[in-house]
Amino acid sequence: MLDIVSIGECMIEFFSDEPIAEAKTFTKAFAGDAFNNIAAAQRMGSKTGFITRVGDDPFASYLLKSWQGLGVDTSHCKLVPGFNGIYFISLLPGGEREFTYYRKGSAPSTMEPSDLDEDYIASTRILLTTGITQAISPSARATALRAAQIARAHDVQVAYDPNLRLKLWSLAEARQALEEILPYVNIAMPGGPDESRTLLGLRAPHEIIEYFWKAGVDLVALKWGMEGCWVGEREAGTIVLVPPLPGVEARDTTGAGDAFNGAFMHGLCEGMAPVEAARLGMISAALKVRGRGAVASLPSREEVYAIYQKRHL
Repeated sequence: MLDIVSIGECMIEFFSDEPIAEAKTFTKAFAGDAFNNIAAAQRMGSKTGFITRVGDDPFASYLLKSWQGLGVDTSHCKLVPGFNGIYFISLLPGGEREFTYYRKGSAPSTMEPSDLDEDYIASTRILLTTGITQAISPSARATALRAAQIARAHDVQVAYDPNLRLKLWSLAEARQALEEILPYVNIAMPGGPDESRTLLGLRAPHEIIEYFWKAGVDLVALKWGMEGCWVGEREAGTIVLVPPLPGVEARDTTGAGDAFNGAFMHGLCEGMAPVEAARLGMISAALKVRGRGAVASLPSREEVYAIYQKRHL
């Protein structure tokens, strides 16, 4: 039995320490929010799987072998004619990042509900999907929704990160997609304050958490930047702020929220109380930002638990 199965897109990443216009060389890697989450959980010791389509271009074998090398189950990564999305990331003066995407029409965006294996989804403990998975195409959006419906029909927990990206679709579309999937979501992991203010029109953490509660979500982990994470448990009616790990110098914040999500879901699978799982998530996110890349710099289980145990003596 798997702990977490994610559905979405993973792209080829090319990184440079210089602005794209001036860069002479790029380092190849891979990333995508739906995959980053399970990579983080896998590093923590969870058993994970990925549902996607992989284009049969020259990058296909690199992606599949890399995912398998991390221990992720790729038995439901379907190889199809087409290409895999690519994005370039570079650093600008002052530490800001510059992203350039080439992903429209990529193989993962052609996912269809017929790609889903009901038995596979039923065999996991948590099914994860994201707003980006919904945004990359109408068929991917339909696939994410159907996957959530299948999961709930089999008492599988559904986790969801809205991960708003207005370059992929309109705000109206993002809100519609959120409303259609929320009835099937058990665990919401939104971001704030900017994302939630834009997507929901809400500013205060308790208002955002109560929005998800009213929609039927049982557990909310609201990532709140440098302040930490607000954890809201509907049944208990409690909202608790979990602070970040202090004294961490960030080199690259790409994927920090995904690192939190992965460790948080891992903690839940380990039977931790939500607040304690969020503490794991905050440690994982803090350690991740010390290095570069969404996946390459993810911390190990040993690193995260060493700090967690030290802080809880």
